[in-house]
Parts: sequence; structure tokens; C-alpha cells
Amino acid sequence: MAVIILMSFKTPLRKLVIMALDRVKRGRGPVVVKTVSATAAVLLASSVYSMVKIQKRWIDDGASNPTDQVIMAKHLLEATLMGSSLFLVLMIDRLHHYIRELRIRRKTLEAVKKQNQAFEDGKTGGSDEIKAKEEEMATLRTTLKQLESELETKTKDIHAAEANAVALQKQSEGFLLEYDRLLEENQNLRNQLQILDRGLSRSNSKKNS
Repeated sequence: MAVIILMSFKTPLRKLVIMALDRVKRGRGPVVVKTVSATAAVLLASSVYSMVKIQKRWIDDGASNPTDQVIMAKHLLEATLMGSSLFLVLMIDRLHHYIRELRIRRKTLEAVKKQNQAFEDGKTGGSDEIKAKEEEMATLRTTLKQLESELETKTKDIHAAEANAVALQKQSEGFLLEYDRLLEENQNLRNQLQILDRGLSRSNSKKNS
């Protein structure tokens, strides 16, 4: 989340973050990231499958036991954390890609404008040469319009990514609250299990005596 926020605003730290991501995406970096992401996706799928299996068992039995509730809470927490992590990684990758594309488009746009200005300043000579330059200028203007259109589209994507980052921050706060609630519920279930275990132990002791 901190990386997304730093990339969303034009600051000196943004350049450092982009340089770091550029280095990560070179060499073995992409392979490592893909491997970790695939592992997290497998764990997420496993947690979701386990939750579905426990839910199905509850439906078949018509009731739930404290042990299954604890396991269900554990899998729910794992799935939430894995899903959030994968989503954040995807947001960072897309935001980094859009920023790089935007920089490339701006450099190309500046080069075309300079070339266009040079043609306008040096428009001298015979009529054939002037006609050729005018045709080339028309082509460059068309290319310039296309680049400006692409630049506008990329800018809209950046704004959308920034809005998603803010929404994701709010969602992360909700996840943290859910995490605290699950921890409290997990502790309560553990206490109930301990009380049940003590009661069973006392019952067994009375039977044996």
C-alpha cells in the first residue's frame, strides 16, 4: 500500500520506487515474483476449497462444532491475506507499467513537436521541397494527434489506478478490523474448547473413580 501511495504522487521518492521496480523486473526478478505469486494463488485456492468443504459439512450435519469454526476462521484469514497481497502486487505492477508508458509517450510527443518546429522554421527552397515538407508535416500532425489521444487515455488510466489505490486502502482498513474480530473470536473458541476439555476430563475422572 505504501508503494502504491508513493507511486500515485509525483515526489522524489516516486523516482526511487520506479527505479527499484525497474531493477526487480530485470534478470531473475520476474521469475521470482511469478513463483511467489503462483504459490500465494495456490494457498488461496486451498483455503477457499477448505472453507467450501467445511461449509458443506455444516450443511450436511445441520450444525457446526467449535473445532470447525476455529479452522474456518483460520482459512478465512489466510484467504483474506493472500487475496489482498495478490491484489496489491497486481496494482503495483499495472501502475508501474502505466507510468513507464506515460513517460515514453511524453518523450515521443516532445520529439515530434521539436521535429515539427524544425520543419516549420526551415521551410525554404523550391515548391517541390515545400510540398514534400508539408506532406511530412501533415503526417506528423496525424501522429501527434494519435499520441495526444493515447496520452490522454493513459492519464485517465493513472487517475483510475489512483482511485483504486484509495479504495484499496479503505478495504485494507476493513480487513484489519476483520482480522481483529477473527482473532478475538478465535480466542473465545479456544477458551470454550478448554472449558469443554476440562469438563470431559472431570467426567472421565468421576467415571473412573
